[in-house]
Amino acid sequence: MSVQVWTYILVAVTFGLYIGIAFATRVKDTRSFYIAGQGIPPLWNGMAIAADWMSAASFLSMTGLIAFMGYDGAVYLMGWTGGYVLLALLLAPFLRRFGKFTVPDFVGDRYGSDALRVLAALTAILISFVYVAGQMRGVGVVFSRFLQVDISTGVIIGVLMVFLYASMSGMKGITWTQVTQYVVLILAFLIPSIAISLQQTGNPLPQLGFLNVVGDLDALQRELGFAAYTAQTKSTLDIFCITMALMVGTAGLPHVITRFYTTPTVRDARTSAIYAICFIALLYTTAPALAVFAKTNLIGSLNDRPYAEAPAWFKTWEATKLLSFTDKNGDGVIQYRPGNALNADKTPNADSANELTIDNDIMVLATPEVANLSPFIIALVAAGGLAAALSTASGLLITVSGAVAHDIYYKLINPNASEAARLLAGRITVGFASIAAGYFGINPPGFVAQVVALAFGLAAASFFPLLVLGIFDKRMNWQGAMSGLLIGLGFTLVYIVNFTPTLGGRGTPDDLFLGISTQGIGTLGMLLNVTVALIVSRLTPPPPAATQDLVEGVRYPSGAGAAQVH
Repeated sequence: MSVQVWTYILVAVTFGLYIGIAFATRVKDTRSFYIAGQGIPPLWNGMAIAADWMSAASFLSMTGLIAFMGYDGAVYLMGWTGGYVLLALLLAPFLRRFGKFTVPDFVGDRYGSDALRVLAALTAILISFVYVAGQMRGVGVVFSRFLQVDISTGVIIGVLMVFLYASMSGMKGITWTQVTQYVVLILAFLIPSIAISLQQTGNPLPQLGFLNVVGDLDALQRELGFAAYTAQTKSTLDIFCITMALMVGTAGLPHVITRFYTTPTVRDARTSAIYAICFIALLYTTAPALAVFAKTNLIGSLNDRPYAEAPAWFKTWEATKLLSFTDKNGDGVIQYRPGNALNADKTPNADSANELTIDNDIMVLATPEVANLSPFIIALVAAGGLAAALSTASGLLITVSGAVAHDIYYKLINPNASEAARLLAGRITVGFASIAAGYFGINPPGFVAQVVALAFGLAAASFFPLLVLGIFDKRMNWQGAMSGLLIGLGFTLVYIVNFTPTLGGRGTPDDLFLGISTQGIGTLGMLLNVTVALIVSRLTPPPPAATQDLVEGVRYPSGAGAAQVH
């Protein structure tokens, strides 16, 4: 059977499975809708966390980033993995012990400020929408290539799918759907990686096969005029800032933190984090190897090859406009060289000899075709990409729903709302959030991992300091927390917008502060947040004694029982 037929079969089977799980686990109360009734065992929760975490950015885009950035791309591996260590040690067990539905719930009660609760809810919505834009674009990329529909149509299909199972079963159904999606995405990533490793190196372990190929890629890139694959091209300061922003941003992502509220006990929350790190490591230790295999294959298949003899997969991807050839010298031969083939306005770039434009997001999807693997494996990768994007998108939509329907509507506007009214508000919010997610997926501010990295910067500058100071500094009051949040988040947001052309920014690379990119500026935003919060909190009255006792109780509980939801 053809790739397209296999793709239709696997997508239909997996989508049917997701909807079936949602129907079987549909909920009738808000506790199940937002935190799965706090009944998810740590092993399964760890798997769901891994799926929630390994989004389209990890599955589709990270390998492409490493393939084209080389050594510099390692910041994504180090930052995203290290962030889970911070989350497991500094936040997850304490937030679970506090026993709330959402991150803004903790913020509002810990700091005793409804204004800060609203600000935290709005921040959660902002981060979630920036993040979900990357997921929806990933869905569109998969659909555009393998189901022969344009990206916009693919995004709409993905949005409808997520809305159906997120609104029907909330976090309870999403959890078990994410467990299934983890199995699909990890098989879809490992199977082709093992096959290509055997093909190129004779070693079935990609992590070891990588060592046999990376030196050849180094030499090949130098031969074509590129920097060595293992060379550092970014400044050390920028690499440090990006890595740190990704680490603390990971620990501050509201949709990831919410997953730790779903376990029965505090111990289970910590154990879930350990399981999640193990499950994530399967993909993250394989990604660098697949990146090297993919880049080597791509150069060997296309460079200095007559366009008329380009393989069939090249013409198919060319139709998606995610891969293109610009014959600048009129010789009909594809030249892959340093520099961009096209200018920002899609006209040929006369300053570069490069004639090949490759979107980072296609590397994982295209590599099985480049390597001539079976149609089934190619289709499995497509299903895995959809699973990765949908699993994260559903968690983000529940986060938005919690921020609007629980933290703003129920906590502030209508505290007397019935259980049914609260549940209806949550589902309606998922609907509106799905529409917004679709829009941002069709009009994203960059490629998948770039968009997601911006969300991490915003989380680093906002939630991470807010939560860490709320847990470990009992002298921190709402005045300090709010001042730090506004300064840190405001600075980071303005900087990102100013240096992102697709958002209307006019800043140039030469104008970057100390050469720090938009992906790394969240580190400075975090430092500003902490500094301002500490200064303001010491210049204003301390929080009430009851609040300080609450903080002590979260860190040093007097009893050993499971935390209860209030």
